[in-house]
Amino acid sequence: QVQLVESGGGLVQAGGSLRLSCAASGRTFSTYRMGWFRQAPGKEREFVAAFSWSGGSTYYADSVKGRFTISRYNGKNTVYLQMNSLKPEDTAVYYCAEFRVPSARAEDVGYWGQGTQVTVSS
Repeated sequence: QVQLVESGGGLVQAGGSLRLSCAASGRTFSTYRMGWFRQAPGKEREFVAAFSWSGGSTYYADSVKGRFTISRYNGKNTVYLQMNSLKPEDTAVYYCAEFRVPSARAEDVGYWGQGTQVTVSS
């Protein structure tokens, strides 16, 4: 059974940092197919970060560019999201995802994690 399990969420003050982890299990994963989304209360789920399937590059939502960094460790089937300079508007449930195709759309996600709450206080 495929599982994506996030960890590392919590409460942090504005300007602080958190690192989220997503551990994949149940089969062999290609970590470059994985990414992060988030969903704030009353809002739609939105793309945060992912890898390029064709090379070593990464791409980000404009709202997090320069502050968040996605990385991966193939040997552990794990993907990370380092979040720096956090703002209150970053408050959301953060979801790990595996894409079926190269995409940044939620509709193209095949598997979701259960989510981890990130709360940034002002």
